[in-house]
Amino acid sequence: IVVALFDKNVQNNEEHNLAVESTIGNSSYQHSKINQWMSGIVESSLSQLTKLGKPFKYIVTCIILQKNGAGLHTASSCFWDNSTDGSCTVRWENKTIYCIVSVFGLAI
Repeated sequence: IVVALFDKNVQNNEEHNLAVESTIGNSSYQHSKINQWMSGIVESSLSQLTKLGKPFKYIVTCIILQKNGAGLHTASSCFWDNSTDGSCTVRWENKTIYCIVSVFGLAI
């Protein structure tokens, strides 16, 4: 029996960093572009994950926050199999933006 494992190293954090970097890059915070940026980041991350051909269902979330001194607190909870499922979070920032991408991998 082959057991599928969600390996944080397999779905490399660099891939999600690249998704954010290529979508936002050095752009300044622009409220009118947030939906476009978030969609691009999530779609790019999911595309890279599905190319791995692993037997997982993926959930990708994205938070974009203007750097203005405001706080952000977030939490998530999952009921899953710790031996096969997992998650990772990527934090990215530039001069005016914070971006947090969370990925959850659930074995099929």
